[in-house]
Amino acid sequence: MKTRIQALLKSLNQGVYEKDTEIGLSLLAALSGQSILLLGPPGVAKSMVGRRLKHAFTHARSFEYLMSRFSTPDELFGPVSISKLKTSDRYERCVEGYLPTADVVFLDEIWKAGPAIQNTLLTVINEKTYLNGQIPLKLPLKLLIGASNELPTEGEGLEALWDRFIIRLVSQPIENEENFYKMLSSETAATDLPDTPLKDALTDQEYTALQQAIDAITLPNEVLQAISAIRKAVKDVKIEGQDVHRSLYVSDRRWNRIARLLRTSALVHDRKEVNLSDLQVAVHCLWNEPDELPAVSAIVADAIFGAYRQRLDRMSQAIGNAMKRRQVRESAEMAHSRGDHRDDDLLVYDGIYFGIDERNVSSSSHADIPTTFILVTDFRSMPTHSVNEPAIRGVMYQDPKQPRRRIIRAFTNPDNVGVYDAELTRVNLYRDSRSLYINGVRYALRRALPGQKLEVESGWEPKSEWPVSGLEAYEGMVDELYVEAMTMHNSLKGHLFASADVSSTLATYMESFRKQIALLRADVRKLLYDE
Repeated sequence: MKTRIQALLKSLNQGVYEKDTEIGLSLLAALSGQSILLLGPPGVAKSMVGRRLKHAFTHARSFEYLMSRFSTPDELFGPVSISKLKTSDRYERCVEGYLPTADVVFLDEIWKAGPAIQNTLLTVINEKTYLNGQIPLKLPLKLLIGASNELPTEGEGLEALWDRFIIRLVSQPIENEENFYKMLSSETAATDLPDTPLKDALTDQEYTALQQAIDAITLPNEVLQAISAIRKAVKDVKIEGQDVHRSLYVSDRRWNRIARLLRTSALVHDRKEVNLSDLQVAVHCLWNEPDELPAVSAIVADAIFGAYRQRLDRMSQAIGNAMKRRQVRESAEMAHSRGDHRDDDLLVYDGIYFGIDERNVSSSSHADIPTTFILVTDFRSMPTHSVNEPAIRGVMYQDPKQPRRRIIRAFTNPDNVGVYDAELTRVNLYRDSRSLYINGVRYALRRALPGQKLEVESGWEPKSEWPVSGLEAYEGMVDELYVEAMTMHNSLKGHLFASADVSSTLATYMESFRKQIALLRADVRKLLYDE
């Protein structure tokens, strides 16, 4: 199937420039029995896409119409049969040659249609039926393409029709200068293909069999989890270049249609189940305004690479904590070399933190676990308060992974704290021999009771699945993660329906992932060989 569809797409794209995404996703919509909307300015070959798609099917009939606010149902669905009214007193339309008999329909300026047409189109698109008088007609419709140079106006009742267009695609003028020159130099306008059937066009029997085969394609658990992650993420979308967040509404019906698109994509690629690469087409199904596209692309990319990202985050946390523990040991050794033993009895939580007692500065140890911590190395490097030692600047924030835990960091420049998803509170810090002063308020630090171990597990820090004792294995694990992620990225490149903008987003995501892997590998080698 993949080889055949690939050849069919090549034929459909013959003689046109930079319309492979429009034609490819329109074909996917047709194979899935869905609809597509092309949004773009006049003169970018939107109607040409509709004319080309009828050639994807043998003996297919097409219907094309330019809407206006004066359009009537007769112009789309056929005139009323006068003879039927006279002889049988029946209100029926002569539908031959009109929308109800077409396999591929192209409706330009679709939002300008009146309510009577819009309401009929809801059933046409969703159920593929048309009520001709009292007779329900099962339509041969395989694809309905809507086109417009504007989004539907709010408050005019167009939401239901907008929701029916499962794929939404922004169609642009030719961008590549060389392709533009080729278009100018072409002897004939590439508007249509010859009426002779294309070699790889699908017959009606093949199309029917394909619809049945789509239903047998399964959605594995990893894809369902990725869809759930996308569904959650689109409820809070940050718009690029704006201080705006939006919640994108995606109806249950729409999710169901998206799942069918994914199944169709898998079938075309000769698979029996959907995989993560098919999620690329979902980018064009989730936005409501074009400025949401970059954020939606990033959300889908994150869902595709979600499992690799989680592994990377866990590895980074484990390695980061290992490096902090080494810094704690080094800071203790440096303090001892200076004869400074004042911190020797402080309890160390999770190997990197001192615990702060917020309730009673006169008490130095409690059986419970504190909720506020300061990094050991920050506290040890902090000057003792005196008139000659001013307070240093620092930050306090809620731990993004443990919202009930607060972390205090001491920095010369608090903007470099490195925590990007937490609200930072600036604080002034200094210490004496036993306490920490936060904005001038004295707090005791937790100290060990006689005979008590200095190392304490806070219960806040999840145990890493990569124990620090196995550092030698980390290098191999990091390399293995990188190879797996690269293999996934390479599998995305061969997808027939991947658009250039989504591919670019995925490439950027993978480049960021590669850089983080390189930094993690460098940290591992530092732990192994610089001790």
